[in-house]
Amino acid sequence: MLDPVAARHRPVDHRPRPARTVFLGFAVAAVLGTLSLMHPAASTGQGGATPLQALFTAVSALCVTGLVTVDTATFWTPLGHVVIMALIQVGGFGVMTFASVVGLMVVRKLSLRSTLTAAAEVKSLGLDDVRHLVRGVVRISLLIEAVAAVILTLRFALGYGESWPRALWLGVFHSVSSFNNAGFALFSDSLISFADDGIILLTLSSATVLGGLGFPVIMQLWRYPATPRRWSMNTRLVLLMTPLLLALGTVYITAIEWTNPATLGALPPAQRLLNGLTMSVQTRTSGFNSVDVGAMDPATWLGMDALMFIGGGPAGTAGGIKVTTIAVLFLLALGELRGAGAVTVAGKRLSRAVHRQAITVVMLAAGLVLAATTVLMLLTDLALDQILFEVTSAFGTVGLSTGITADLPGAAQLIIIALMFIGRLGPITAATALALRPRTVLYELPKERPIIG
Repeated sequence: MLDPVAARHRPVDHRPRPARTVFLGFAVAAVLGTLSLMHPAASTGQGGATPLQALFTAVSALCVTGLVTVDTATFWTPLGHVVIMALIQVGGFGVMTFASVVGLMVVRKLSLRSTLTAAAEVKSLGLDDVRHLVRGVVRISLLIEAVAAVILTLRFALGYGESWPRALWLGVFHSVSSFNNAGFALFSDSLISFADDGIILLTLSSATVLGGLGFPVIMQLWRYPATPRRWSMNTRLVLLMTPLLLALGTVYITAIEWTNPATLGALPPAQRLLNGLTMSVQTRTSGFNSVDVGAMDPATWLGMDALMFIGGGPAGTAGGIKVTTIAVLFLLALGELRGAGAVTVAGKRLSRAVHRQAITVVMLAAGLVLAATTVLMLLTDLALDQILFEVTSAFGTVGLSTGITADLPGAAQLIIIALMFIGRLGPITAATALALRPRTVLYELPKERPIIG
């Protein structure tokens, strides 16, 4: 039995809490980004952006979302565009991972606190590989962005007659935005003007998919491209679910919008397939749009809600509850239907802690989306399908919109900001960062089962 005297004099736990550090790091970066965008030189209007406009854009860029209340192409100056791109890059790397990289460059080593923080942010399974993982995050990110930037620069210069400096800027900005799944574009109509350009759409889509796989998956593919037996369970699940959801999304969106003259119906058959694929990719969670989302069928919005809610791979630039979470839930349900005592994947047994984590993530995320949708319905006169789409897009850090973002009242925009922030960090990370220190339980209660179903 625990001695009450000893319990009263137990030393306070002052160990670092990586989740809270990550949370505070993102908050500080958001404040700095907001102040930078409020500077008169960052916007084209007189007097600079309002605090809400700057905050919304800064959080959207830092949380690699892409929702905007002002036209990115015309409202912000080149300085504002540079600030937005910097926030996207920092948000994609992860604020604290980025800080750890700077520390590595300066002192050639990581402190224990930095190591724990980086491990929490990139979802590393152990501390030994964090140094290599942080370096790998930077190298792979810059390599993929550089390749995409070169292709886009050449296309803008040779295919559209842009000057080489302008083409280079467009290539770099959109490569950073796509790989980090941000969805910010320097064109007022996003990618609608390029709906017939396979080079631009496929380049941006490829960078989006790679960023959405997650850095641990990319690094395993980089190290062991031809030896699947060395891939982790996480890598196997991501590589299984990603193409499956992309294919399902493409078929779903293309089939419903095939005859819609305001979206795919106005395009030749080959371009309908191309744009159907592009829009499926963008729900994973980039946010560029090559067709008018506001003109889509509400049934298409509902399917896209599901894809945005799921998101991409863990420990990457995508948002959502992650494909691994939905895979675990599916395997749990399948195992329960079969009466299996344990859930196995590729000869490995899933830990019961993973079961609880998956259920917790989905419950927190669904509750958050439901609560935010309800509040926005009370604050506005908009339809449920539009509000649900906007809320899911914000939580999944997607950036797609039916066109209502700028028309939302200030209170509703603040809710969208909070959703983007929580969606980028993840429900569990945010809850852990804000919660009180965990209390150790020294006993177990007797078991009893309620009736389920």
